[in-house]
Formats: sequence, C-alpha cells, structure tokens
Amino acid sequence: ALETKWYKASEQAGYFACDPNANKTPYTIMMPPPNVTGSLHMGHALTFTLQDVLIRYHRMIGRDALWQPGMDHAGIATQMVVERQMAADGVFRRDLGRDRFIERVWEWKAESGGTIEHQQRHLGVSADWERSRFTMDKGLSDAVRKVFVKLHKDGLIYRDKRLVNWDPKFQTAISDLEVEQKDMNGKMWQLHYPVKDMDRMVTVATTRPETMLGDMAVAVHPDDERYQDLVGKMILLPLTDREIPIIADEYSDPEKGTGAVKITPAHDFNDFEVGRRHNLELLNIYDAFAALNEAVPEPYQGLDRFVARDKILADMDALGLLGEIEDIQNTVPHGDRSGVPIEPWLMDQWYVDAETLAQPAIEAVRDGRTRFVPQRWEKTYFDWMENIQPWCVSRQLWWGHRIPAWYGPDGTPFVELDETAALAAAEAYYGKAVDLIQDEDVLDTWFSSALWPFSTLGWPQDTQELNRYYPGSVLVTGFDIIFFWVAR
Repeated sequence: ALETKWYKASEQAGYFACDPNANKTPYTIMMPPPNVTGSLHMGHALTFTLQDVLIRYHRMIGRDALWQPGMDHAGIATQMVVERQMAADGVFRRDLGRDRFIERVWEWKAESGGTIEHQQRHLGVSADWERSRFTMDKGLSDAVRKVFVKLHKDGLIYRDKRLVNWDPKFQTAISDLEVEQKDMNGKMWQLHYPVKDMDRMVTVATTRPETMLGDMAVAVHPDDERYQDLVGKMILLPLTDREIPIIADEYSDPEKGTGAVKITPAHDFNDFEVGRRHNLELLNIYDAFAALNEAVPEPYQGLDRFVARDKILADMDALGLLGEIEDIQNTVPHGDRSGVPIEPWLMDQWYVDAETLAQPAIEAVRDGRTRFVPQRWEKTYFDWMENIQPWCVSRQLWWGHRIPAWYGPDGTPFVELDETAALAAAEAYYGKAVDLIQDEDVLDTWFSSALWPFSTLGWPQDTQELNRYYPGSVLVTGFDIIFFWVAR
C-alpha cells in the first residue's frame, strides 16, 4: 500500500521524467526492451534494479536523467501466443488472412501485452513512462524502413539463395542464435554406393540417411590413396536413377569413418560450401513441413522426413547396401521455441552484410569508446563479432515489420520507403507502369530492436532528444544478450 501510494505521487510530480530543456548534463540509460509476451523473471528484476540504482543516483546528483522504457514486439513469440489462443477456438491464421490476423495480435497486445510494464511499476522502476515506446510504433516503423532501404542501396542488404535454419513447425527461417543444440542418442548408418562400370563400392556414413536422395557427390581427400583412382568416376546413387561424381576435397577427413563423405549441398551447411567449390547442383528434397517433395523418386514423395528415413533404410537393406549401424551420441539442432529438429533448407532470403557492419563496432571496443564491465565479456563480444556470418533477416511470419520490397512481373525487387516510390522505380526500370507484389516476409525482431537507442529518440527526424541523449551513457544487460542485442 505504501509503495503504490508514493510511486504514484512521484510519477505524477514528474520525478521520473527527463527534461530536454534543462540546463543540466544529460545521463541516459536505454532499457533493453523486454518482449511484449513476457512477464518479469529474476534476471529482469536484477537488471532493472541495477539500472534504477544508477538512474536515481544520477538524477539525485543533479543530472538530467533519461531512462527510456518500452517493449519489443517479439515476432515469433507473439505470433505463437496468439496462434495458440486462436487454435483453442478452432481458428487458424490462414483462415483469417493477414490483415485480420494482425488486428487480432493488436487486440491481444491491448489486453495482455502490458503485463511486464505493470510488474515493472510494481517493482518501483523509475523509468520515464511518458516516453514509453513499442517497436511497432509508427515512428519506430519509419526508422526500420529507412535503415533497410539505406543499407540495401549501400549494398549492405542483399537477397541471396542460401541455406537457412528452417523450423518446420513454425514454417519460418530462424537465426543461428535461435537454434538450440541438444545432445541426443542417435545412430550412424553406413551406406554402400556402387561405382559405375566397376566392381567396387564406396561406403559413406551418415546420421541422416533420408538426405541421400539429395546427394550430388561423394567427396574423398585428395591425398587419400585408397580412393585416388576413383576421383572423377561416377557413382550409381541407389534408390534413384541418378549418377553422381566422386570428387576430391579437403573437407573429407581420411581419419574419420571410411574417409568418404556424401555431399548434399541443399541440406547441410558444410556440404553447401563443398558444392559451391565444385559447382554442384543444389537439389532441394524437402517441402516446408520437412516432408519429401516431388524432386525424389515417387515411392518417397510426401513422406515425413523420419518416416522416409525408415523406408530408405529398409529399401537399402533389401538391396544389400546397408552397412554397419553404430549407436552414437550426437548434437541435433532444434528450434529453441518450437522444440523440433530444424533442417538446413535452401531458399531466397534477405541478408545483412554483418561482417562489414561489425568492423566499426569492433573498433569502438578496441579503442575504448565502448567499455565492458567486467572487461572479460569483451572476449565474448569479439568472438562473436570476428566470426560473424551473413545475418538472415527475413522471417516467414505475419507479425512484424513487413519487408519494404516490391516485386515486378519478372521478380525484380524494388526496395523503397513505400509502395508509391516502388511503383515509380519500377516504371523507370521497365519503361512503363506495372503491378507490383510486396514481399510477404517480415524482419527479424532484432533488426528493429537494434535501432532502439536512437529510434526511440525520434530518429530519423533530427530531434532535440536525439542530439541530447544519444549515444547513451551506459547499458545494463545480461551477458546472454551481448550478441543478440548489445553487439547489434
């Protein structure tokens, strides 16, 4: 009763508010925006307490303190919550259509999306609640579009056909950081592949025998004497009517297994790189549900990946082409929210050139403009930033910032701030007016929350707050979001 009374009095008196016109030195803390689906846990309680101590102290010694609160729209988590609620009523997102589904999400946010803010106030968090922002606010959405368009025009956002971590349950690509490696009891199967026009077999070992239908080569090490006379010969890929080459590549380790490895470029990240080096075709054998598609022989079409595994093993055994089976412990990548094994899947997606963008951020820590406390966490930061991969930012969801790209009749994308500008760009390109279709995908949630430190202050407008409170004075976060959020 006491805390509620005095908290309300403090807020009404404006004690938690910053004052951009005050003749005081500014002090800024950007609150890492918690998920709109979230509720407080011990980690939040700790980090908000630390931020609160710092902000109250600096406020009391006479600085103009801004503690910027707000919430993240949490694309995949929010869509999951709302879809689960709808499913209980027998309603599914595709029945509603995109616009009506998004309305449902906004309705859910109005009713249930404020739990964490209510709890923060209860905790005594002295943030400037008048300035609270949401990553799907109009102003923040403008910032997202502006950044996407600018990075695209600068060549730092591009479209590419690559392997993604595909979650067959949620039907979306997920980033490496959303993949959880689980230790599992598995098996290693040996498969015998006949060499064309020779009385010889090459034996490969795999934990995913169902992918053999997408094999495009067998690789052996160039220095492996056992196979030197076979390099360039063809293999008759069992269960299919295809022939695939035996290639020499250092990816194959002569010390491991038989020294020969099956190469499935469309369904394995390492094999994809081998495929690029040898110009191998990419044969995608899965549909979005991780069932086998029409690219495989007819008896296997439409089978779930694990059902197909059993049938393929039985068929290989019947042909006398199944070798030793070994019980092993291996790590299997799972979607951290869906809990199902993810599949490397080949598709067109939007990527950010993270390696180029990471350079100034690495420099800022190297030269001391940005300091980690405790300093040892620099190592985590550098490990991540110096080995960074292209960042896949498109998500096959409906809730989120829709990608500002419109496609012409021949599939050419026009990336502009709005449809009017895209239509004008398309007309200039084709020499006539054409119809455009907007990209269905939305951006990864981290794309918008990465802009939080300045988008909440009015950027891209040149505001008084932006000039006064950016960059922030200190970030207080858990080490678990050093790469998720701090680095970005």
